[in-house]
Amino acid sequence: MLAFLVKRTANAALVMLTVAFMAFMIFRFVGDPVEMMLNEQATQAERAELRERLGLNDGFAMQFVRFVTNALQGDFGISYRNQQDVMKLIGERFPATFELVIVATILSLVVGIPLGVITAIHRDSWLSDTLQMTSIVGVSLPSFVVGIVLILIFSITLGVLPAFGRGDVVQLGWWSTGVLTPSGRAALVLPAISLSLFQITLVMRLVRAEMLEVLRTDFIKFARARGLPARLVNFRHALRNCLMPVITMTGMQIGNLIAFALITETVFQWPGMGMLFIQAVTFVDIPVMAAYLVLVSFIFVAINTVVDITYAVVDPRLREDAAR
Repeated sequence: MLAFLVKRTANAALVMLTVAFMAFMIFRFVGDPVEMMLNEQATQAERAELRERLGLNDGFAMQFVRFVTNALQGDFGISYRNQQDVMKLIGERFPATFELVIVATILSLVVGIPLGVITAIHRDSWLSDTLQMTSIVGVSLPSFVVGIVLILIFSITLGVLPAFGRGDVVQLGWWSTGVLTPSGRAALVLPAISLSLFQITLVMRLVRAEMLEVLRTDFIKFARARGLPARLVNFRHALRNCLMPVITMTGMQIGNLIAFALITETVFQWPGMGMLFIQAVTFVDIPVMAAYLVLVSFIFVAINTVVDITYAVVDPRLREDAAR
């Protein structure tokens, strides 16, 4: 087990080091920080002084080591556009993104699991065929198209839900949440649906495939032979044996949702990290871009590492393979 943990930790560290190198290359070769931080009236002496203060005159290796050391301490410098600490900006935006992702994940499980069970139990019915065809449409439609359609129907035509913004928020220390206010909950509905649609389809198809396999097993046949109610057999015995891959996929999809929420946040003007990243790209705010790349990659790597370790704890065969 120790060898497996060391191997997975080393792999995670190597991936993060590669990501840090990519972020550093953005710092080094995309624009000149001195030109972006000073105005046109700055003298050459001021430019040279700032270049020396930023360490831009040091060698490539020294600059990379300094970048990695600062990143480990959560220091990504000052935003060129906002003239504020980058981590402070991200800390202000992260609660909005995290709240949106969690609500979208819960929605995908609440909707996707029952639909997967229904399509597996009634696999030859018209309802199952309809849901399967609808899921194909859900996978095919880009999230920005879904968002625009939702805004057109529920905001412009019906006028029942807000089309943009986060609504009123409540500060709980440094954390902000809109779930505790009526306008915040209303503003959360459309972006959460838009973001969760693709994952609902994935959960539904995964549960359906797993359920079809489990329903063919002997212990399900024995349960039915004992005269247990169909509801008990399907939802207690069969479904419980399908949830492990669903939980694994959901955990890994959280990283995807955080990374790709920027499209949904742009459509709904949701003040999260994705919106901050889009603004950073527009204004070539390199420190924010680099910090976003590193942090999102860290979330991906951390979740995958935790999933691998959890599998190793549950399945001893993985530990044996790692030891060999």
